[in-house]
Amino acid sequence: MFLGEYTYTIDTKKRLSIPTKFRGILGKKAIITRGLDNCLFLYPSKEWGKLAKKLSQLPLSQADARGFVRIMLAGAMEVNLDQFGRILIPDYLKKYASLKRKTVVAGLYNRIEIWDEQKWNLYKQKIEKGAGDIAERLKELGI
Repeated sequence: MFLGEYTYTIDTKKRLSIPTKFRGILGKKAIITRGLDNCLFLYPSKEWGKLAKKLSQLPLSQADARGFVRIMLAGAMEVNLDQFGRILIPDYLKKYASLKRKTVVAGLYNRIEIWDEQKWNLYKQKIEKGAGDIAERLKELGI
């Protein structure tokens, strides 16, 4: 399981280190794709397979479903972890997430999110301010 947040720097060759404690779970190959809120999602291959199967079962007749499937699947790419636990982030995904040098790698149970550090800090401040209200709304979902 992926937990915690870590700050890393994208090197001059566009590689990003993955936290050591995440590497064993991720394996040597992983899938990176567009995430929500302008971050990137990084999945172990097995978890990606589960998600991709669910996405492929969404109804083609619904425009929102088609659009979401296109964003997630067409934007996906397999990445290899090198011997130092780094991945190469494709340019189109770096652009999508507005990644500069400083990034945050956040563990979220079955996936990793990769954020531009400044965007992560702004997002986190906003969510932390409204955490009580969010918790109240989640109560309706049984959480």
